[in-house]
Amino acid sequence: QVQVVESGGGLVQPGESLQISCATSGISFGIYRMEWYRQAPGKQRELVAGIHSGGSPYYADSVKGRFAISRDNPRKTVHLQMNSVKPEDTAVYYCHADPYGTGRDYWGQGTQVIVSS
Repeated sequence: QVQVVESGGGLVQPGESLQISCATSGISFGIYRMEWYRQAPGKQRELVAGIHSGGSPYYADSVKGRFAISRDNPRKTVHLQMNSVKPEDTAVYYCHADPYGTGRDYWGQGTQVIVSS
């Protein structure tokens, strides 16, 4: 059974840092591209960051220089380090496991991040 479970969300003040994580099981993690998406109220889901199976990352312009994605293949986990957060980073953050079109992709249930003073 495949599981994709996000954790680490919560309330954080503007300018502070937060790390969210995504733990997976039941997939060959090493061959998956892992991505973080977010969806704010009333807005479409958007790509935040991703990391290829080989480890190279990519980011949305809105978070470049502030967020860092990393993966731990032995633990089948991906992390998103969020620094210098802004109120506009407030959203539900979703983890996405994508096998580059070779099979089914998977989504987690999301973790809420609220940036507010």
